[in-house]
Parts: sequence; structure tokens; C-alpha cells
Amino acid sequence: MDIKIGIMGGSGLQEMDGFKDIKKVRVNTPFGNPSDEYLTGMLEGKRVAFLPRHGRGHVLMPSEINYRANIYGFKKLGVERIISVSAVGSMKEDIKPGEIVLASQFYDNTRKRISSFFGDGLVVHVGMAEPVCGVLGDTIMASGRSSGVDIRKAGTYLCMEGPQFSTGGESAIHRKWDVDMIGMTNMPEAKLAREAEICYATVAMITDYDCWHETDEAVTVEMVVRRINSMSDSVKAVIRGAVKNMPVKRTCGCSTALKNTIITSADKIPAKRKKDLDLIIGKYL
Repeated sequence: MDIKIGIMGGSGLQEMDGFKDIKKVRVNTPFGNPSDEYLTGMLEGKRVAFLPRHGRGHVLMPSEINYRANIYGFKKLGVERIISVSAVGSMKEDIKPGEIVLASQFYDNTRKRISSFFGDGLVVHVGMAEPVCGVLGDTIMASGRSSGVDIRKAGTYLCMEGPQFSTGGESAIHRKWDVDMIGMTNMPEAKLAREAEICYATVAMITDYDCWHETDEAVTVEMVVRRINSMSDSVKAVIRGAVKNMPVKRTCGCSTALKNTIITSADKIPAKRKKDLDLIIGKYL
């Protein structure tokens, strides 16, 4: 379908100015159903695919999202780069609610989620030292500057299980870990994108100070929604700019992330595993 760019985020992103010729596409995967139908169309002269992470109407909790199906679905459509948009809480005084930041690292503190395409007779160890694609990240940052949107690079995004917000004790401990922001959705999303050799970066909307800040109120759904709405136009401008200025060819290492990572002998990989994952590992077998 010649769709190279994927956008993952809230349902409101599908209403971006200039997103046209929209079609709904249902994608079947070996891992079950993605969160919803993908919306494919033209944005800034390029074909893109959009997927609401929680389904339309926000019907899936973070732990209920079928992350493998979502990423595999993008891969099946031909997507090479994913721009992920997420609402997060700040764990640092100088990262303020209302700001838009680009995460540079992730810490996976989830407990219930399947975090790999592999296993069941197929052992693969992919590198995750730099989980954010540098080229994609730079494109997003440049888009922010050219769009007049104040976006800056931040540090580590801690992904918690949820769906509850943090307790005071959890928030205090996470602060001691020196993480920069906290959310519920970007893991194992980033890990699976790397395994699928898809470039990945997160545009994070800072909606709150979790519950650690002495003068700011503890996070609530009403607060999160209000602040997301206040930032949505800026985020859409960043995405449009990034899509417009996206390099045609990939020069990063994401496209060969699986090279020399398959440990299992080819003749020992179960036939079903080879079939289900041919889209991802076929070129290496």
C-alpha cells in the first residue's frame, strides 16, 4: 500500500487538518486483532496510517491493548516509522504540565504484558540501548521548531502497569529512580517496534505532576483530558511537519535491528513460528 509512516495515539489525532482520502483498513495478524481499524490516507502529500491505541471511544485499558497486533499490523501495511503520541506525568520540577517533550529512553515497569514477538521455539535478543530512532527524533524536533511549537528532548519515560494512577509511595520511589516522566502505554510498544525493525519515537504531552508535587493537585482524569485538549493543536502541527519533512530513505540502524540477533538454528525454528513471523524474520532465514 506504500504506507511508510504510522501514527499511534488518541482518537482525536484523526481529525488533523489536511488528513484526507481516508479509508478504514482492517488488518488480520497472527497475534489477534489490533486495537481498531487503521485509518489510511494522505497527510502532507504522503500516505500514512493512523491507529487509535485504545480503540475508538477509548475502550481498552493500557494492559488490554494488543501491542503485538498493533505493531505487526503497521508492519503489514508497510510502515517503516511510527510516531507515538502519549499523555504522561512529569517526575521533574523543570518538566512542566502543558509542555511537549520527546522521550529519549524508556524503563519498562509493567508486569502483565507480552513484550516480544519471539519465544515458543524461537530465541532472539535485539538491542535496545537506544530505543528511540535518532533520525526520527531529529525530524520531530526540527518539525517543532519550524512549526513554532516549543518541544524539547527529555529523558526517561517509565511505563507503569496501571490502570490506577500512582500511589504517593510509588511516586516517591519513582522520583528516587531519577526518571523524567511516567505513563502507561509506551512499553512494550517501543520494544516491539524495534523487533519489527520499525523506527519509533514518542511525542509526550505533559499533563500533570503525578502525585508527588507539593503545590500541584494530584492527577485526575479531568485534569489529563483538559490539558491534552490544550496541547492537541500543537501536537498535530508537530506531526504534520514531521510527516512533511520525513526523509524518504532510512539511514538509521532500525531497518536492520534483527541482523545477527536470531540465536535459534534455522532448522530448529518451528514451522508455525516461521510462518507467523515471516514478515519480520523472513529476510534473515
